[in-house]
This record gives sequence, C-alpha cells and structure tokens, in this order.
Amino acid sequence: MTISTAREDRVPAQRQGSAQPAKSGSLAARAYVVQQALAQLPGDVHALRDIARLAKLPEATTHRILQDGVDKHIFEQVGRGMYRLGTGTARAGVQAMNRLPGATGTHTYLVRLHQATGGLALLYVLSAFGGAKRLCTDYEIGGMDPAEVGMTAEDVVSVSRSLRTGASGRAILAHLPQDARDQVLAEEVPPTAGPGVIRDNRALADSLLVIRERGYAIGRQECMAGWDSVAAPVFWRSQVMGSVLLLKPTSTMPEDLRPLIHHTLRAAKDISDLTATPVSAVL
Repeated sequence: MTISTAREDRVPAQRQGSAQPAKSGSLAARAYVVQQALAQLPGDVHALRDIARLAKLPEATTHRILQDGVDKHIFEQVGRGMYRLGTGTARAGVQAMNRLPGATGTHTYLVRLHQATGGLALLYVLSAFGGAKRLCTDYEIGGMDPAEVGMTAEDVVSVSRSLRTGASGRAILAHLPQDARDQVLAEEVPPTAGPGVIRDNRALADSLLVIRERGYAIGRQECMAGWDSVAAPVFWRSQVMGSVLLLKPTSTMPEDLRPLIHHTLRAAKDISDLTATPVSAVL
C-alpha cells in the first residue's frame, strides 16, 4: 500500500456487493440468500419482488421463506408484500458481537500506539442504534487530563458520535453500505464541529473513496480546533466494526505523516485480528 498524506484525490469507486444465488438446493441455503438480499437492499422496507430479484429466486419461493421467517421473527411483514429484517436478526448480531474480545485485549494496542506516537489513542465502535453512529469504548491518553483535550459534554454526544465528522467517523463511514452512507450524508453537520469539517457532501463522498483506496483517513481540525488526526478502520472479517484514532495537537503534527499512519494502521490491524480469536483464547 502506498502511503500518501493528501486528503482529496479521486480514485475509482469500488464495486458494491450483491447477493449471490444459492448454489445449494436446500431451503436453508435459499433462506440465507434472502436474508442477505434484505440486508443489501437500500432503505428499510422492501417489496417481495425486489427481494426475490436480488436473491435470484422465484417470488413464490421467496414469499415462502419470508413467511416462515416472520414466524421466527427473522423477518417482519409491514404491509402487503413488504418486508424488513426482524428482531431475531438483531439478536443474532448482538450475540455474535458478544463473542468479540473486549477492552482487555484491545487496550494493549492503544497503549502501544500512544507510546509510539505521543498522541491520544482511541477506539471507536460502530453503533446502529438511532442511526449509524460511533461510540468511544476505550482510550489511552497517558497522564493527560481529559479536560485538556478541550471537549465539552455537548461535543461528546454530538460531534464525536457523527460519522460525517472526523477521521475516525469517515474511516468507518467509508466502508458502510451505500444506503447507510446516504443516510449519514443527509445529516446536518454538528454545530460545534471544528473549522476543518468537510461540509460539502460531494467533497465528503470523494474523501470516502480515498479512504477505501488507501486504508486510512487524515483529519485536519475536523472535530476540534487545534487537533489533527489519523484513523484506520477496524474490521470483523470484511465487516467494518469501528476505527482506531490517533489524535495530536496541530502544532505537534509532523509534516511527514507516514510514521503516524504506519502505527495507526498497525494498531487497527492488530485489533481486527483479535476479532478472529475466540474471547476464551484472549482472556
């Protein structure tokens, strides 16, 4: 991977994934493809014909799978021929994420990032409750008083949660499905965002292409005046789960960002690798 510090270069858009037809003739295999199709279609509620088309299954087969899933709360029927994912799918996702390593395993890598760079090292995770947001779940700031960062309570619950502000938010946003990106782009910029926040949606969308191409994001006073950042996404297999953020005062940010990018990418990769390890093996 070539490391560059430029923020707004245009690169080819990556092709979006699509549901693959079930190769097995079993109803269970086809049910999985229907669930994939519902997850990949833009928006919340979808018509039977659109689900069947993306799943590449007959409408009659798709309808039978959906109705069986409604009884098991995997799908919800919200109108004639209209469906969405149900609470059973959400419960399965939460149960799966409970098996991922927690702060006991991840904090070591934040400490290493802080020691290697002298910056603040933070771990953000993606939260889908109330729309796509990010939440800080762990950090290492050495002996610094959190108040020295200069963030108010309003900043914590607004700016730092938005995926459209800051390198850590954009590092996550770049790897979300297109419909989720569109929803975030439709949000207002938090009023207390920093002077470097990207307000133009076209420029913001272009920056996401750069992030997907390079694997990291650079932030220049996006969340707070006087603070710059480097961030890299954290994955569970191919699914983005959060991001690692390195935060430094603008006055101490070096001209050559390659060492900071290297250490941030390494921390994100190490934490991503943990997701492939059972919790029992980490503890």
